[in-house]
Amino acid sequence: MKKTLANVVYYNWGEACEGWRLVDTPGLSVIHEAMPPGTSEALHYHEKAQQFFYILQGSATFEIEGEKTVVFAGEGIHILPTLQHRIINHTEEKIFFTVTSQPNTSGDRVNC
Repeated sequence: MKKTLANVVYYNWGEACEGWRLVDTPGLSVIHEAMPPGTSEALHYHEKAQQFFYILQGSATFEIEGEKTVVFAGEGIHILPTLQHRIINHTEEKIFFTVTSQPNTSGDRVNC
């Protein structure tokens, strides 16, 4: 099935952040997300899922195990299971990115 942001499940998360579930199966999740300026995700980890974040527009700061890395449009970052992490938008513009999780993170998130 062809997917667009108009024909997939939409949801809100965090502080006015948005998400669109492009693929949502037990073994794989692909999500398109948007974060307004000055927002961040809560620090957390996944016991089983690995994740790959790919920045489509803007730049994002990732905090992984206490180390911060800035990832720009056209770049991605791979996060292995059990690593404490979060994404932060320190910029003045909305950022857009995809996050691919394998397996799906449903029921696999532990907030720190």
